[in-house]
Amino acid sequence: MKNKTIIIGGVAGGASTATRLRRLDETREIIMLERGEYISFANCGLPYYIGGVIESRDALIVETVEDMQARFNIDVRIFSEVTSINREEKTITIRNIKSNEIYKESYDQLVISTGAFPVKPPIPGINEAKHLYTLRNIADMDIIKNYINQEKPKHASVIGGGFIGIEMAENLHHLGMEVSIVEMANQVMGPIDIEMAEIIHQHIRNKGVDLILSDGVKSFNNEGKEIELTSGKKIQTDLIIFSIGVRPENLLAKEAGIELGKFGGISVNEYLQTSDPNIYAIGDVIEVNDFVTKDITMIPLAGPANKQGRIVADNLCGIESVYTGSMGTSVAKVFDYTVGSTGNNEKTLIKKKLKYKTIHIHPGSHAGYYPGSTTIAMKLLFDPETEKIYGGQAVGMDGVDKRIDVIATAIRANLKVTELKDLELSYAPPFSSAKDPVNMLGFVAENIINHLVKVIEWNDVNELIKSKSFILDVRDEIEYQLGSIPSAVNIPLPQLRNRLNELPLDQKIYIYCQTGIRAYNAYRILSQKGFDVYNLDGAFRTYQCVFNPGETSSCQETDDSGVMIIDQPQIDLNDIKSDLQVNAIGLQCPGPIVKAFKSLESLKDGQILEISASDPGFEKDVVTWAKKGGHQLLTVNKENKSMTAFIRKGTHHIPSSPAAAKDGSTIVVFSQDLDKALAAFIIAQGAKAMGKDVSLFFTFWGLNILRKAKKQKVKKAFLEKMFGKMMPRGSKKLPISKMNMAGMGPLMMKHIMKKKNVDSLELMIEKAKELDIKLTACAMSMDILGIKKEELIDGIEIAGVATYLGDTADSNHNLFI
Repeated sequence: MKNKTIIIGGVAGGASTATRLRRLDETREIIMLERGEYISFANCGLPYYIGGVIESRDALIVETVEDMQARFNIDVRIFSEVTSINREEKTITIRNIKSNEIYKESYDQLVISTGAFPVKPPIPGINEAKHLYTLRNIADMDIIKNYINQEKPKHASVIGGGFIGIEMAENLHHLGMEVSIVEMANQVMGPIDIEMAEIIHQHIRNKGVDLILSDGVKSFNNEGKEIELTSGKKIQTDLIIFSIGVRPENLLAKEAGIELGKFGGISVNEYLQTSDPNIYAIGDVIEVNDFVTKDITMIPLAGPANKQGRIVADNLCGIESVYTGSMGTSVAKVFDYTVGSTGNNEKTLIKKKLKYKTIHIHPGSHAGYYPGSTTIAMKLLFDPETEKIYGGQAVGMDGVDKRIDVIATAIRANLKVTELKDLELSYAPPFSSAKDPVNMLGFVAENIINHLVKVIEWNDVNELIKSKSFILDVRDEIEYQLGSIPSAVNIPLPQLRNRLNELPLDQKIYIYCQTGIRAYNAYRILSQKGFDVYNLDGAFRTYQCVFNPGETSSCQETDDSGVMIIDQPQIDLNDIKSDLQVNAIGLQCPGPIVKAFKSLESLKDGQILEISASDPGFEKDVVTWAKKGGHQLLTVNKENKSMTAFIRKGTHHIPSSPAAAKDGSTIVVFSQDLDKALAAFIIAQGAKAMGKDVSLFFTFWGLNILRKAKKQKVKKAFLEKMFGKMMPRGSKKLPISKMNMAGMGPLMMKHIMKKKNVDSLELMIEKAKELDIKLTACAMSMDILGIKKEELIDGIEIAGVATYLGDTADSNHNLFI
């Protein structure tokens, strides 16, 4: 007597089970039941057919009923809905949707592949919204496509920023609609972490899509023509795509008494058997093991479902086969970008309270000297003790899927993170670099594990800024001018060895560059010179993508509209005749800007430079650089993945100069006289009141203004102790420059100040701190005079001359008192 296997549901899991089962067992009776019309279709391609990218609807049909029956001798029944499972009788009840006929069918083994259904919470007005759709199958796709063709909506709203939501937004935008994306969380694309998602956020917005984060739908009004958000914002729309997630379609299993898991999915063992040994379950309806952490989870992806179908067929035919879990490896297209991830993200590791380290790098997609190389932002998470790889993420234009696949393979093979450096990966200039980005992740991890570098994360930086920590920028000056971490001191790497005296030995130094390589070299120099140093993981590029300091963001991309006229909309490209053509294609940031800077040096005022580049950040960076340099950016012409900028050298075309933007005030306080100290703080408060950024730099005798009144227990050499006794300790002991009269002069001045209701110096100092006036003590002068950090009042930054010079660079007002 032959076995009879019934499979409930087709598409990825059900169809793969049926076909594998037939290849293994020619005599078995196989029945596949599908509630819809199509048993096997490419549901990942549905958004692209709606958007017109995939032109043929038939291309989405993987296998027709007729082909399945003819090729595999499988009894395929479409429009057949299973309404119940009787486990004791080993029968199922089926309803023919078209004829409404109800009948029973017996089974020896049953496979449940019912998938998941879109979540639709009871939001007011959701049932009355006429043009609100979800996208799960071909029928949904046809309805949406027909509505668009007939009604030609001008505005579409996508509720939910997951894979389907983002893909639908892109395709609706491709059709020429104005598009809004509403996401309740603070980011789109949940499998990646926030700093990686910010790259996508900026890219989506630059494409002209209205991206609304951290805001949910309060109600659908006027039959769905208006969406009211919890923030009070209202969106007028013609089409709504609802895509906030899916839930396992578990009703059949639940009513049959089959065990469910904590997430509502069907619970299965390693052989994909349910609590009933004659019933198997696969695909989006089941709960699986997280391959990395071994915890129970749900991962609704087509790849795992296909593999699960094969495993079930093997087990049904006596071939022992186990499912070891899923890593959730995924990839998605977001306009010009590719987003990929595998394994656990940082949010998950924090929730599970696992110890981990992160790495961020920004390598090129292939060799920089070969045209078309673009940057990939990569993130890796690992256990610093066991070296186990937890997960990886990548965002970029090219090469993302390749790198994520390698990391996924490494996780599956249980490779240690440091073993990534040993992988022998294919290399040729158009495809990779001799040191592949995955190798680079291994190199960086090894440096961290072997304590060759200490790192801080991007989300620690703002706290460093608040605490007035010493932050060192080792990029070139031109990069620093394009945008930097607030309060950072700029010493370009080539100058570092000759400027060590400008760095504090008694403070931690936090180093960064653009992508991390120069900062690591600086770290190795300084750490061997006795400095306590840390590197910013991910460098300025990661920090900038989240916080966007300055006027540019090199993690951003702009739209593909072709030509962007900057200053003169009437300029015809055919009329622009360049005096110098420069090719910077293949150079990574800041290479193109540096090349433009050097090339302009050979031109005369008024001549035009034509420079071509492929670096994604160039289109934004060149705008700010030209403005700050006093040059005129005529136009940026973008074609495919490269762009050409035309820049006219000279300042006479620009109405304002870079110097006009400087609005800071710096004051050097050299004197310890009370009257001069009062003058410094009065001027400082006045400048602050006028909106200036104010910095007071205390050097030599001026340091006594900042000393604590009470003697501190610190170790000092003999001469340092002598200096300390001879100098006034704190603001209350300061002399005045004229008529000091053995201390009577200062007392008389304080008396008059109190009578005239003028703040004391002590109160002025406190107010200065409250106003965020920067108070800096000169490290070199402290060393000479023997004044220790512990002797200074709170809230004082200790730094070198470079900090003062950095402050004066942004000032149009500088005093010496």
